[in-house]
Amino acid sequence: MNKRNKELSIMLVLLMLALLTACGSTSGETSNEQTGAESGVNEEVITIGQINWAENIAVTNMWKALLEDKGYNVEFSILSMGAMMQALETGDLDVSLEIWLPVQDANYFETYKDTVNFSESTWFDNAKVGLVVPTYVEEVNSVEDLNEHKELFDGEIVGFDPGAGTMDVTEQLIQDYDLDFELTPSSEPAMLSEIQRSVENEKPIVAPLWSPHSVFSKYDLKFLEDPQSTYGGIEKIHHGTRHGFEEDYPKVNDWFKNWKMDDQQIGQLIDYVESASDPLEGAKKWIDENQALVNEWVK
Repeated sequence: MNKRNKELSIMLVLLMLALLTACGSTSGETSNEQTGAESGVNEEVITIGQINWAENIAVTNMWKALLEDKGYNVEFSILSMGAMMQALETGDLDVSLEIWLPVQDANYFETYKDTVNFSESTWFDNAKVGLVVPTYVEEVNSVEDLNEHKELFDGEIVGFDPGAGTMDVTEQLIQDYDLDFELTPSSEPAMLSEIQRSVENEKPIVAPLWSPHSVFSKYDLKFLEDPQSTYGGIEKIHHGTRHGFEEDYPKVNDWFKNWKMDDQQIGQLIDYVESASDPLEGAKKWIDENQALVNEWVK
């Protein structure tokens, strides 16, 4: 082989190596979703924020069951609402499944609208928030009646998690109506226990609550009228994701947008999850009985 032919051969080999390297780089530039769940060997973890609220525990377990059935790895991160929004902003959390708008979580939307993806799609369109009392408290039917009957409630509104959007709105309500009441923070389970004890003893109690919630199927409670609409009217429940989630998991992102539930469906899911010894098993039971519906979400 003469020198010129040898040089050409070397150049051809180098060119082939460059092409192979380029092809390898291109094929490697796929999303976590393409290289993971679709092949059934996904080592990436989708982290979903969970708050200790009945409907939140229900839907987070439902989505864990659905996504793991599709080959994804899912973990929960137990957080307060404020910490959850911060984690979405920093990218330490992938998804929050429960954001109430336009009123309850408006403060979080205004703070994080540029750094967190708030989905325009909603999964529940008939939510309601307000102060509730047992129906046997006949003297009180409006927020405006509370000061007149302050002694019935010892001047206390029994609240839940500090930092929750509804707690912030309730503080605003106290100012709007000039209520001589104190909002006492605790947790949702503690608040529900107080409601249970009060109802069992037919004692007055006032607390901020929301629908959908399983408590309304257990006790006869009524929402107080809110003439100033501090709590707003009908609320819609959205989900939020970290920036970049849509690119990393386009299919899952679309599935969340397809998700839609009504009062009966979310009520039954909550009941199944709360009745089961393992919330995930309760969610799986609900999925089995509503396969046609969930197939519309994850199509």
